[in-house]
Parts: sequence; structure tokens; C-alpha cells
Amino acid sequence: MRADAQRNRARILEAAEAVFAEGGLNASTEEVALRAGVAIGTVFRHFPTKADLLRALMKRLLQQLTDDAAHLVAHGDPQTALFEFFALLVEQTAANRTVVGLLAAEGMHVPITSPLGTLTDAVRELLLRGQGVGAIRAEVRLDEVMALLVSACQGALQGGWETDLRRRTLNIVFAGLGTPVLGAAPASPAPSRAGRSARR
Repeated sequence: MRADAQRNRARILEAAEAVFAEGGLNASTEEVALRAGVAIGTVFRHFPTKADLLRALMKRLLQQLTDDAAHLVAHGDPQTALFEFFALLVEQTAANRTVVGLLAAEGMHVPITSPLGTLTDAVRELLLRGQGVGAIRAEVRLDEVMALLVSACQGALQGGWETDLRRRTLNIVFAGLGTPVLGAAPASPAPSRAGRSARR
């Protein structure tokens, strides 16, 4: 593909992501062409159908997540890298609800487990690094982390979790994965029935 064609393709995908996020099921290919600053024929040369454009958007998202995972594995802080990637996946899933819905409207199902499965090796590495520095409980297993990821992404996708609910839910998940804070005071036990009776 020539350089100018590559630039046009990238502009079309960037425009499509914004148009579909804003317009939802009513967004049109014509709006994408207008936003990208190209002729509608240019859009159709790259993406003959709306479904082709939507599939390309999903592929682009997966590539971005793969690149982000590789960056965190290579350069991320082991204390927080898994949590950062976990949050990124959930946020990107929520942001692309419209694209998934449009693909479903075109008769194509996009199971969330399929793209997540390609990221298993990166999640394994981030988990091991977090456990190596004591940021994640040693007994936490990869399949448990993947199950939590799928569940959180499904909630963001199908449940329509708002930003605040996503944040609060992730905080609970991260607290469960993380190791207890050293030196934290233990919770005071509830007084026994006998003790309460003695004070009355």
C-alpha cells in the first residue's frame, strides 16, 4: 500500500472510531468520510462494506492493546503494571461498546473471550512480575485473573457500567488481588454475646 493510501486508511479508522462512538447505530459511512476529509469512494476502496470497516476497527483495537501490553511488560512498574493493563482493557471495552453493537447488528458476534485470549501470555508475565515484587498475592492463578478480566469486560460491555461503577468495581478487584498492607492494624473482633450481656 502506498504511503498516501496508508495515511487515508489511518484517517478513516480514526474518524470511524469517533463517528461510531458519537452516533451509535445511526452513524453512517458518509459521516466517516466527511470526518476523515476523504471522498466516500476512498472509504469504499479500503472498506467495501460497513462490516469491513467495523472489523478493521476491532483489529486496530486489539493491536493497540497488544502493543500496550508489550510496553507494560518491557517498561512497566511491576508493582502496578497488571492493574494498569486490567483497567485499560475494561476502559477500552466500554469505549467500544458501539462498535461491538454495530457488528452484532450486521449479524456478527464478537465474543469478548476471543480477543482476550490472545493477550494471555502478556497477562501471565505481568502477573508473575507483580507476584515477584510482592504486589500480588502469591496464590493468585492466571486462570483466575483471566476470569476476572472477562467478567469485568463483559460487565462494561453488556451491563453498560458507567465510569464511576467501573472505577469502584476495579478497586475491589485490585484489593482482592493485592497483598495485605504490612503493619495494618487487624480489625477489632465483634464483642461476644457474653461480653455484651456482662456490660448490660
